[in-house]
Amino acid sequence: MRFAFHPTALCALASLALAGPALAQEQVVKIGHSGPLSGPNAYAGKDNENGVRLAIEELNAKKISVGGKTLKFELASEDDQCDPKQGVSVAQKFVDSNVKFVLGPYCSGVAIPASRVYDGGDVVMSTVGTNPKVTQGGYKNLFRIIASDNQIGSSMAVYAAQVLKVKKVGVIDDRTAFGQGLADEFVKEAEKQGLTVVGKEFTTDKATDFSAILTNLKGKAPDVIFYGGYAPQAAPMTQQMKRLAIPAKLLGGDTLCSPEMGKLGGEAVNDTVYCAQAGAMVKDGSPAAAFRTKYKARFNQDADAYAPAYYDQTMFLGEAMAKAGSTDPGKVSDYLHKNSHQGVAASYAYDAQGNLQKAPVTVSTFKGGKMSPLASY
Repeated sequence: MRFAFHPTALCALASLALAGPALAQEQVVKIGHSGPLSGPNAYAGKDNENGVRLAIEELNAKKISVGGKTLKFELASEDDQCDPKQGVSVAQKFVDSNVKFVLGPYCSGVAIPASRVYDGGDVVMSTVGTNPKVTQGGYKNLFRIIASDNQIGSSMAVYAAQVLKVKKVGVIDDRTAFGQGLADEFVKEAEKQGLTVVGKEFTTDKATDFSAILTNLKGKAPDVIFYGGYAPQAAPMTQQMKRLAIPAKLLGGDTLCSPEMGKLGGEAVNDTVYCAQAGAMVKDGSPAAAFRTKYKARFNQDADAYAPAYYDQTMFLGEAMAKAGSTDPGKVSDYLHKNSHQGVAASYAYDAQGNLQKAPVTVSTFKGGKMSPLASY
């Protein structure tokens, strides 16, 4: 039996034949993202994901060539819900899918157990998990891309003692690996600074009513209350402090340095909440300011705490592949350890454990519901 081909069909076949070699010259590199895309911290997870997405778009525009092939970066994002079990499942999914580069997790309580899975799968993991334990597993392909709890917590304690001139502090933590670790580091430095810790209270990262623990602390008259936890709890906590007529300031770490505080806390956060965040102060005309303008133009919203760091590390990964001439995770990791990258948020250089060296920290408060930087350390 004979088949008659229409001329347009013959053209289509010819086009496919010509496309074959072109497609073969492209290599897909998947960049994973693990973070909370649902639940109370979803605002942070989406922000982090957008930081990675923006970098991927720019890397693809650069048309990086490795081994004669143009790298095509693709984002693979998964919701770990800031839950350790879910985070381990996401890590295993990435390993099984041969994803060799992952940005995240966001929560220290997820990063610690997930890091073991990523190490076993030969994955380069870049996290904002700040608990010191995150980088104590001895994993050569793990990088903490911001300051750690001991840097952030101690900076807030120094600011309380030397700038706010307080004497008595109360402490609350949410019992997560992040919140507890941050509060512990604050207490260590506060005591070195000669401050008196008049009371310690505990809550959870799901709580909404803090009246009982705040009433307990009110009776001890702290000048400030340090909270180790996240913005969805810190914002209503600040409002409840106002209702209980507690004059203390509320201090916290990087998770409180978020537009979410102003959105959820309203006027209560103004000149009351002080937070310490990784990164230097954003000045007009700086690369950090330019990034925030670019981010808003792309996503029609302001960048939150970590989008700049996620963007920077993704760009550093692309640079490592180009300079090392390889997408092998071991070679990329070696490049990251031996070289530095000037990003929009910081200069990225890592020690042997994968900690960011000379990580700047900025202390901010809130004015009109928006963050207002005060000092960098």
